[in-house]
Amino acid sequence: MGVDLVQGLLREKFVLVMEDEYFIADDIARALTEAGAQVVGPFGHVHQGLDRLKVEPNINLAVLDINLNGTKVFDLAAQLQELGVPFIFATGYGFGHLPEQFAKVPRWEKPFDVSSLANALAALDKSRG
Repeated sequence: MGVDLVQGLLREKFVLVMEDEYFIADDIARALTEAGAQVVGPFGHVHQGLDRLKVEPNINLAVLDINLNGTKVFDLAAQLQELGVPFIFATGYGFGHLPEQFAKVPRWEKPFDVSSLANALAALDKSRG
């Protein structure tokens, strides 16, 4: 997995993981945990992420699969934008027809290296100050 490269990069960061495929969700959660993050989730339904945002004010970053069990994640993404929480889209379906408001959101196409994803989240966190 290459976690030695990312160990500690996300220390004390709460990362929301929205992924409906068990093995991918598990890989992402493990890599983020080994990078020092506190993983919130993973959740496979949009409503679970929206509910979690109401009770978990400490979310710093997020990884969002665009299609969660047949539901697009855009309502949750808009909520994260409103809260100023940086996030990455991760999907196996391509990125056609993303709403304009998400045009600048980093995108990862599955399959991807989860350690690289952890590095990208750390860079995204640093870029916001």
